[in-house]
Amino acid sequence: TSCLPADSQDEKAQNSLQEEWNIIKDKLKKEITQAAFTNWVSPLVFSRSELHIAYLSAPTRFIRDWVATHYISRIRHLWHDVNKKIQDIKIDISHDLKTIQEIPAIAEDSFTPSSSSLAVEEDDFNPAKIGIQVDTKMSFSNFIVGKSNELAFAAAQRVAESLTPTFNPLFLYGGVGLGKTHLMHAIANKIKETNPKRKVLYLSAEKFMYQFVRALRYKTIVSFKEQFRTVDVLMIDDVQFISGKDSTQEEFFHTFNALVDQKHQIIISADKSPSDLEGMEDRLKSRLGWGLVADIHPTTFELRLSILEAKASEQNMVIDPEILSLLAQKITSNIRELEGALNRLIAYSTLVGRVLTVNMAMEVLSDLFRSNASTINIEDIQKKICDFYSIKVADLHSGKRARQVARPRQIAMYFSKTLTTSSLPNIGRKFGGRDHSTVLHAVKTVENLKNTNIQFAEELRMIQQKLQNASC
Repeated sequence: TSCLPADSQDEKAQNSLQEEWNIIKDKLKKEITQAAFTNWVSPLVFSRSELHIAYLSAPTRFIRDWVATHYISRIRHLWHDVNKKIQDIKIDISHDLKTIQEIPAIAEDSFTPSSSSLAVEEDDFNPAKIGIQVDTKMSFSNFIVGKSNELAFAAAQRVAESLTPTFNPLFLYGGVGLGKTHLMHAIANKIKETNPKRKVLYLSAEKFMYQFVRALRYKTIVSFKEQFRTVDVLMIDDVQFISGKDSTQEEFFHTFNALVDQKHQIIISADKSPSDLEGMEDRLKSRLGWGLVADIHPTTFELRLSILEAKASEQNMVIDPEILSLLAQKITSNIRELEGALNRLIAYSTLVGRVLTVNMAMEVLSDLFRSNASTINIEDIQKKICDFYSIKVADLHSGKRARQVARPRQIAMYFSKTLTTSSLPNIGRKFGGRDHSTVLHAVKTVENLKNTNIQFAEELRMIQQKLQNASC
């Protein structure tokens, strides 16, 4: 029987267990990456033991939950190897602990903080601090729906109304000014309206990168992870801006996985489909395409006209339908430019005190009409090709392989590639859902014929002239 007092025996046992924990940490350090060890194991301290259970303390709930999910089984096994009396491991939270972070600042992104930069407080979720303020004026009710955006609109509504993820992620993509941002704000507004308690975080990919670099610099990476991985809905706009940023992509990848595993909703927007995002890791491209990918196509004349009518009505302006028709016909690049043109006309009319006329519109917006004159889209090309060869647009979408259809189809694909900024997969989708390799083959075939057949080259030149002279 030991002659030591009971208090001394307890202290000796606790010291022994502390040494055992140090041994286990050394073993874990050899098994996992340095970043994982620094983030998750280093912040843990041995607390006490009771009834063959060893207790560790973590500085935050997030670290406790992460370790409990990913490392607790291994810790239990290692400890049992060292001391067979320890049958289980439990982790509690001690807010008195300081989080240990030793991750160096990365060189790929530069950041010069202001003197007022502060790390966010844990468990203090404030979207205004780390995200973008949602515009309450952008809602589903004032989003004009047409064939070019009906899928994206329907998917956005479904996601906004569902408490559990229907599509995860919802990936919206399309050109500049086609309504992606409007739909993102509309989703956020709808969620806040129907369920105010849900944590919705909306921000640009650029701001995500800024927050990540800031966390690295100030060694608050754990707080950063907790802020982003405990939201109910994470919305990232213009995700293409993290292309080529390896460390940011790595963190976004893990954030993505953590939220999906917890069945939390992710909504992404970009200017290209996931598979076409250059400078993006393949595994991240794969994740982004997991749910529903919804393309917002260039606007049709009818949709542009509907948007103009709605905007004029919002401003209580009665505008000659011919003027609205002129704008819808001439300005096809994007909705923002279209709305800007209308606002410019209204402002001019108000300031100079003149009634709006078609001639005035032509004069005031002459620069915009000139810049849009060369704009052409795949639908325009298809129509012109079909007119030239006296076939139907449906023939281009069909599986017909007859020469009188196959050759015009190849020529239409060729001009879609050379006269627009559309990607090969997107062009293929516009031609009856064909594969990008089919489009590439068509382009090469037309180029070979152009270089070897004088008559074909002349025919191609005539078509191109008609396309470039066509009013958009």
